[in-house]
Amino acid sequence: MFAHTLGRWIADRAATQPDAIAVIDGGVTVTYRDLLARIDALAARLSAGGYGVGDRIATIAGNSTDQIVLFFACARTGMVYVPLSWRLTVAELADLLHRAQPVLVVIDDEHATVATEALRARGSVTPMVGLGTAGIETHVPRRFAGTVEQRDVRDDDALLVIFTSGSESAPKGVVLTHANCFWTNLALASAVQITSDDVVLTILPQFHVAAWNCQPLLALWRGATLVLERSFQPGRALHLIAEHRVTTMMGVPTHYRLLSQDRGFASADLTSVRVALVGGATMPDDLAVAWRERGLALVQGYGLTEAGPNVACARAGDVGLIGRPYAHVDVMLADPLTGGELAGPATGELWVRGPSVSPGYLNDAEATARTMSGDWLRTGDVAERLPDGQLRIIDRVKDIFISGGENVSSAEVERALEKHPQIERAGVVGIPDEVWGERGLAFIVASAPISADEVLAHARTLLAGFKVPVRVEFVAELPTLSIEKLARTQLRDRARAIVGML
Repeated sequence: MFAHTLGRWIADRAATQPDAIAVIDGGVTVTYRDLLARIDALAARLSAGGYGVGDRIATIAGNSTDQIVLFFACARTGMVYVPLSWRLTVAELADLLHRAQPVLVVIDDEHATVATEALRARGSVTPMVGLGTAGIETHVPRRFAGTVEQRDVRDDDALLVIFTSGSESAPKGVVLTHANCFWTNLALASAVQITSDDVVLTILPQFHVAAWNCQPLLALWRGATLVLERSFQPGRALHLIAEHRVTTMMGVPTHYRLLSQDRGFASADLTSVRVALVGGATMPDDLAVAWRERGLALVQGYGLTEAGPNVACARAGDVGLIGRPYAHVDVMLADPLTGGELAGPATGELWVRGPSVSPGYLNDAEATARTMSGDWLRTGDVAERLPDGQLRIIDRVKDIFISGGENVSSAEVERALEKHPQIERAGVVGIPDEVWGERGLAFIVASAPISADEVLAHARTLLAGFKVPVRVEFVAELPTLSIEKLARTQLRDRARAIVGML
């Protein structure tokens, strides 16, 4: 094995601290010695079953130590781990299975029905087996057909395929190699110091890249203890932080919001926590204040699956910024129209380059070509670089509409609207306008009765006239993707339907 392959990480750690606790999963503890034994045994069974380098294994299962065992067994054998979201419908899972073309599907009992129906809908004969010691760790189905290359694992071999949320199109499978995962964890380690003394709370579902490359894998590399939660329950999470003396964690703003709203938050013992990372979306000001009042400054990070995901990190307590790039990550701001580099304080599309950047999308050369410009990854995010070099995200390139020749950021308008105490959440998209080209349509989730006129009057106090929406629609909820992101494509579809009826 080569230096960057992740298959050696648990073996290296078990050699130095075999009796240290690697994972606490639902109260069950697993040492590094026991974790390695399970990984070695499963890797041997997979090789004996005819599987090898490049073979893809899909999982449809909740968070568990069993998934960690399977992940590292894939790393040892050169197989590719493809965790699929159990939140999807049967049709959506069937589509992902078609895209992934796994040689084996591994499930847990809770999701057996939806997995079976998805395979049936796809018309697949792909073998399916259960996770864990009662499943694949006891019996590995023989490889269905053909042979596969048996060789040592290399740095550039694929290790993970994570399907993106598909906000603008069908989901795409992001390929991450061993080297990508190594470098993104090394980059994270430069800013978030994790040692064998740390206890890391893991609450993100394991079908997200952050559930692997935003602390969990780094923790296992460094010999820390993972406290692994199958589902997120705010009260239980607060209890686990105190019980296990959790030192670091990562979540999206919704996680921290729900924690802060739990009735036990004010009295919860958070004294052990030294780093709480926020990702997936920008942290609201009031949320930062709520946690600061409990003595903890949240740390805003920025990343995307295609970048491994770790790109940039702000200083603790800095609100509204993503800070500066991690070590081993290059960024630049590019003119969205010409692609030319913008120097100094500027606003443009954020491009990323470095060894953690994905080589591309699974079986989708066209999408890869659209996303890459040479060795630069085009993130699709509009960022502003301040005079001191720090960055903040303004919006998505595709989430900017043009009104009267002026660029309008949907996110900026949404943030202004959400400052009203009776507006819980806002979603803004551009709609055609004969005079101005485009004007904004605001979808509003209200926490108390409020009129459209009141919404617009509030907007006028905070925004230039060309940014004020021309129409307001009240909705019970906004469509969202996993991990906090607004499903803006669905909002545009709704807006087009509304405009068509006018």
